[in-house]
Amino acid sequence: MKQTLGKSALYIALLFNCLLIFQNAVADIPGKADGLQCEHLLNPIGIDAPHPRLTWLLADDRQGAAQTAYQLFVGTDSAAVNAGKGDNWQTAKVLSPANLVSYRGKALKPFTKYYWRVQLWDQAGKKLGTSAVASFETGMMDMRNWKGSWISDNKGIAVNPAPYFRHTFRVAKQIRSARAYIAVAGLYEMYINGQKIGNHRLDPMYTRFDRRTLYVTYDVTHQLQSGKNAIGVLLGNGWYNHQSTAVWFFHQAPWRGRPTFCMDLRITYTDGSVETISSDTRWKTSLSPVVFNSIYTAEHYDARREQPGWNTPDFIDTAWKPVINRSAPSQNIVAQSLQPIRNVEEIAAKGITKIDNNLWVFDIGRNISGVSKITVKGDSGTVIRLKHAERLNKNGHVDQSNIDLHYRPTDDKDPFQTDIFILKGAGQETFMPKFNYKGFQYIEVSSSKPVELTKESLKAYFMHSDVEPVGTVTSSNPVLNQIWSATNNSYLSNLFGYPTDCPQREKNGWTGDAHIANETGLYNFDAITIYEKWLADHRDEQQPNGVLPSIIPTAGWGYEWGNGPDWTSTIAIIPWNIYMFYGDSKLLADNYNSIEKYVNHIDELYPTGLTSWGLGDWVPVKSVSPVELTSSVYYYADASILAKAAKILGKQADFVKYSALATKIKNAINAKYLNTETGMYGKGLQTELSVPLYWDVVPQNLKGKVAAKLASRVVADNYHLDVGILGAKAILGALSNNGYPDVAYKIASQETYPSWGWWMVNGATTLYENWKIDAKSDISLNHIMFGEIGAWLYKGIAGIYPDQDNPGFKNIILQPHFVAGLNEFTATHNGPYGKIISSWQRGNNGVTYKVTVPANSTATIKFPQGKIYQGKKLITGTKPYKVTAGSYVFEVKP
Repeated sequence: MKQTLGKSALYIALLFNCLLIFQNAVADIPGKADGLQCEHLLNPIGIDAPHPRLTWLLADDRQGAAQTAYQLFVGTDSAAVNAGKGDNWQTAKVLSPANLVSYRGKALKPFTKYYWRVQLWDQAGKKLGTSAVASFETGMMDMRNWKGSWISDNKGIAVNPAPYFRHTFRVAKQIRSARAYIAVAGLYEMYINGQKIGNHRLDPMYTRFDRRTLYVTYDVTHQLQSGKNAIGVLLGNGWYNHQSTAVWFFHQAPWRGRPTFCMDLRITYTDGSVETISSDTRWKTSLSPVVFNSIYTAEHYDARREQPGWNTPDFIDTAWKPVINRSAPSQNIVAQSLQPIRNVEEIAAKGITKIDNNLWVFDIGRNISGVSKITVKGDSGTVIRLKHAERLNKNGHVDQSNIDLHYRPTDDKDPFQTDIFILKGAGQETFMPKFNYKGFQYIEVSSSKPVELTKESLKAYFMHSDVEPVGTVTSSNPVLNQIWSATNNSYLSNLFGYPTDCPQREKNGWTGDAHIANETGLYNFDAITIYEKWLADHRDEQQPNGVLPSIIPTAGWGYEWGNGPDWTSTIAIIPWNIYMFYGDSKLLADNYNSIEKYVNHIDELYPTGLTSWGLGDWVPVKSVSPVELTSSVYYYADASILAKAAKILGKQADFVKYSALATKIKNAINAKYLNTETGMYGKGLQTELSVPLYWDVVPQNLKGKVAAKLASRVVADNYHLDVGILGAKAILGALSNNGYPDVAYKIASQETYPSWGWWMVNGATTLYENWKIDAKSDISLNHIMFGEIGAWLYKGIAGIYPDQDNPGFKNIILQPHFVAGLNEFTATHNGPYGKIISSWQRGNNGVTYKVTVPANSTATIKFPQGKIYQGKKLITGTKPYKVTAGSYVFEVKP
């Protein structure tokens, strides 16, 4: 016995020593693959992509760290994948620095979880540490795999109350896993055994419902129970059954119908068998306490109509009605593969003002998109009204006059941005709308009977697509910091599965606003999945001749007004920016035919190369630039992007064709508008000079002359803006890219009208729609169309640019500007290879410039004038200066 114990102890000791040796060996390995994503999402479930994109980054902080090779393992057995065997796809050792690879293994099966990992080799050819095992799970993959029917109640589009649906079923065996797949025309909340599934808001995302409908997948393994179970679904109208009447005619949408859904609950048991619980005519329905819901205006809730336990197994539903089958809204039901909308931030009320016995005004301290939640106690039948607005009247009441001008109500039953909550009289009651969001800072609460409210009675929730922040900006100028924060707040306030113009009066996907703010979004947030979804909306909306509407999605409005290349260049500009920021050409490939149709149509309409199709420099300060100039420049940008995309995608003949077209457009613009003697475009207005400079229309040999004219024009305008949204997109970059960064900074840091800083010093927490705070129109206080300044802070001061020849920040262009009047500036951006840092601080003897280049990437630094030292080494004269991965400190002396 003792001998046996001794041998066991010896074996344990040997095993322990082996583990120590292995751990020490692993600890000596300097890096590994990290941040594994599939389709730019973390361990997604329910994807439909047959060749999903797999991405990773090299976690290695050594100077010069680089990937020289990779090997991928993909399979259905996590242990096998972890051990280095992929039964679905196992590449050889691929000599490549690439960190984005499309799956090319065995055909993926629906409803299957795949595991994957990647092995990397470093710059010396040494094998690095093993990555963690990541996963992705396929969804339907094919429309034919749906088993459920589309069902609804038998009500019409004019019926206001939202419908409940329920179904019970039994589980008799042990569950291994369960997935719920739900496609909805409208909006929904889903429950299993009384528990709400997921924390998403406003699912599914808005699309052109009759051309593409989205479904969402949930892991519901832990919500099911042995024995009897219940599924509950509550449907909202969303944009599918738009009952509110406004100038865009969504209430007349060709797809409009009573909300409907299709659902499959797929249960896999431990014995390997599969059971699918589907939507069909065995389900039952009833009307809910949500007596009215409009994505555009508000939600009304009558708590007296609640049916406690309606979504639980033992609820008695004998009074409920049978459902009916509905036709599918479209024949294209696809996975929703993007970051969802959530209640991202809870905000406590900062103040409360009691105006009279039954009227209070809450101030949440900042302008947001989202909802409010009230907790109140009162008698049954008490009507609480919550009116949301961005500003107050002089009498202290909320003022909606700046945001309700496009609303065209037919009666007083659907008040704008005003929730209505009717109490049931059962102690403390809480209400938060389920199928609506608003733009607001103030909430005026009125009660039909006396109630007691305190500051703690109301909370607000900042709602938006929950995209991960990937950028930071800090500087020695507090107002500049405020501008950056306000820009991000407006960007997020206008991101709801598609980019919008404002969260209150419109919620429309205005194309011009979106491409103007696109770089601002990409520097600050990981938003690729939102843009990929929205460009699919573009393809759904594009006419056969190439024409796009000015708002996307649309019920038909916008094909006749507001479109044209200065707005609908989204079809080209956004895919190009995604390529530049992510190094991912898929969106360019997906939209190539659409870009080509669009450019060809303009060419057919305007064979001279000049086009007057467009809105022009919208909401200018005072000067109005020619629409033909600005629209033709955007037409040039589209043709140039099309040519570059053709080259990237191997379409050589198209590259030659559209390069020639771009040259033709450029020459036509310069022949008509450029005075080569004076360097003046048109009358020499700020927009006329900055737009051709920014979009590279100016001949190379004349850029200095045109930039000098622009700078002198800005000086003549006392370093203030005289532009609309197209000029605001261009002016800062046109100056800083062409030798006048100090002039650009003087504009950006202004604190008097008209300027971004003028808004800040007057209390703005978001960007406005008009430079004039007291304007009579165009005065939404949460617009993103002047948002380019958010991107310019990264470009024009920190100098962080993607490299067209090495996109996705594989090589980073660093061109910092140590502008006068600013003592410190730091910008960081988490790109596809990791965190980029560009930071500078002014001292007594010059500027200290610090740089971090992530592993597996390089940087080209273009220093300003001066003597540049790295340690004691003088490197002036070697610029642009190329560096590999790592952290560096430079001293820049006069």
